[in-house]
Amino acid sequence: MQNDESIWSCLNNGHCSFKAKMKTPPTTFCRNKYNSTGLCNRQACPLANSEYGTIIEDEGVCYLFLKTVERAHTPKNMWEKTKLSRNFAEALEAIEKEMEYWPDHKINRCKQRLTKLRQMLLRSRRLEMKAQPKLVTIKKKTEQREMGRELKADTAAKVDLAVEQELLQRLQQGMYGDIYNFNPKAFDKLCEDGEEDELENEEESEYEDEGEMGFAAGTDSEESESEAEDADRKRGTKRRRIEIEYEQEHDTGAVAEMR
Repeated sequence: MQNDESIWSCLNNGHCSFKAKMKTPPTTFCRNKYNSTGLCNRQACPLANSEYGTIIEDEGVCYLFLKTVERAHTPKNMWEKTKLSRNFAEALEAIEKEMEYWPDHKINRCKQRLTKLRQMLLRSRRLEMKAQPKLVTIKKKTEQREMGRELKADTAAKVDLAVEQELLQRLQQGMYGDIYNFNPKAFDKLCEDGEEDELENEEESEYEDEGEMGFAAGTDSEESESEAEDADRKRGTKRRRIEIEYEQEHDTGAVAEMR
């Protein structure tokens, strides 16, 4: 038979793996998940009470766990699990129904625990809906190592680019003669850039030559006419134009009309 008093005397005066003592203030807590209050005392100890009830929350759902003397000989089936409704009033009715013949202080203790758990769930849901900054751990040694690697890689890349440009410039100047041990892609790109520059220079020279030829192709008469028109514009007079048309008649021949 199970004797609660002997069990409590062994746990209280001896060793208990669930006991946690605090120095300031001097308090003893219980880490057992079935403890309804979290305190280590005779009334709240789930091991030293053959008849015990508590509320446990699992993924947002509350369950009623009951321990009775009849199941003490089978530790596997010692705790009876009952799911409670999300409605607070229905959950309280279920507790009263399941613990109908239990002492009142044990029923009230389960109801108080259910109330605290529901308040905790409501606060957690409210906090999840709000946008809050997320705290992330920072490893200082890892950051320093990565920063050092980045600096070394940046320095190596700058050195490689400087060497490549210097070699391409020397190759373009013809310092290596007939040596062709170089990167063909870089050399082709350099050659293409040089060809484009030559084409642009040729086009500019052609445009200049066409402008000079067009100016030299003008005649003296055209120059004189343009000068006369400029003089008339300055005086404010207009020169009259005379057009002559020739018509052929059957009897009289050609007649000149002057306009």
